[in-house]
Amino acid sequence: MNTHRSKAEWTRRYASFIVILFIIAFGTSLSIRANLGSSPISAPPYILSLIPGIGFTMGQLTIFMHVLFITAQVALLRKDFEKRQFSQILVSFLFGFYTDVTMWMTGFLQIPFDINPMLGYPLRFAELLAGGAILAFGIACEVRCDSLMLAGEGFPLAIAKFLKRDFGKVKICSDTSLVCVGTVFMFVFFGGWDWKMVGVGTLVSMFYVGFMVRVFSPRIAWLDKIFIPAGERVHTHVGAAGAAWGDHLIVTIARTYGSGGNAVGEEVAKRLGCPCYNRQIIDRTALQMGRSQEFVEKNEQNIPTSRLWELIFADTGIPQSMNPSKDDAIYVSQSRTIRELAHEGPCVIIGRLGNWILRDNPNTLRVFITSGKDYATRQVAAKLGMTEEEAAKKIDRVNTGRANHYWQYTGKQWAGIGGYDLVINAEHLGVDGAVDMVMRAAKHLKNKHA
Repeated sequence: MNTHRSKAEWTRRYASFIVILFIIAFGTSLSIRANLGSSPISAPPYILSLIPGIGFTMGQLTIFMHVLFITAQVALLRKDFEKRQFSQILVSFLFGFYTDVTMWMTGFLQIPFDINPMLGYPLRFAELLAGGAILAFGIACEVRCDSLMLAGEGFPLAIAKFLKRDFGKVKICSDTSLVCVGTVFMFVFFGGWDWKMVGVGTLVSMFYVGFMVRVFSPRIAWLDKIFIPAGERVHTHVGAAGAAWGDHLIVTIARTYGSGGNAVGEEVAKRLGCPCYNRQIIDRTALQMGRSQEFVEKNEQNIPTSRLWELIFADTGIPQSMNPSKDDAIYVSQSRTIRELAHEGPCVIIGRLGNWILRDNPNTLRVFITSGKDYATRQVAAKLGMTEEEAAKKIDRVNTGRANHYWQYTGKQWAGIGGYDLVINAEHLGVDGAVDMVMRAAKHLKNKHA
């Protein structure tokens, strides 16, 4: 968590968090009203609240559960439990109150059971998706706010730190365990399975909410205008985008594997008379993280589809600054390194989301180098001494990892032309032709900002 903030900014973030908490509670309640099953973290308190004569509301039971989570965090982390996180107790009481208020507010949206199934089920799914979208928006705002967090995220985060495991894996296990606990309550107190308590909506929520968080996350930067006082915002953001960057040229090169993008980047740097950063970023990142170069090289820009599904299920409910996962740690460190390099002087940066990380620098030329699959296969096979079949598989694996990595941290398509100023097919132009095009574009950009 960033503690280098003024009192005014902290006040704004805390006040915003109170509103965000209501959005999360409203999305949760609306999802429940669809009668297709509650979200995983709501399953135990929701099912218990339905027991006749129990005497506790869902909100009150949510508070009990969250206090239990906070107690477990203190027991696991002990002296490493940040004092700031004791505020989770107040947050839990407020969230419990919001839960009861929003359950009351959404009561009229409960779809009757005797309605025609041809109409009822589409309405229920529409309500489930609407509630999930609101919940995801709230979570994305909570992460952007980066001030406090719910005990539901704090508990798996504490387990992840205690066991030294990725938060994503622990969060999936935590959510699955809560569903299992809710299922046990359902059988014990209601004598059998009830799809309105744990059902298709529960499974949909596990996937859909995480997916929607990643849809919203890159689109809510405007919230900084609320979180950061105007004077500080102008100094931090406008300054960084303008004068603080200087007027030197930065070229970022994204490339499909085997397209010749590395060679293009190196030749562009040579002609511009500036450094080209590729593996050097790995070295600096490893040094910052206190990790080996092999570790960074193995894990950077490489999110297989199986890992991407895990990340989607994990719903990104905490800021990257609190997340112990190696993927986030590498991304945060490389982002810092790339911005430092861009501040130092003109350079060419190859890969590693340079176009996205430097998107606020007006003197950055963002280039994407690609080629046909057959051309890339021949290049890789010749360079690495493997069969074309092996080369084709390697190309697919590397490009998928890069695309997943890009989507994970930007919510956008890696090969989407909207993220670049210049897209070049090196197969048709060759390395020299591609370099010529980049140089012409670079000259135009320099003249434009001269």
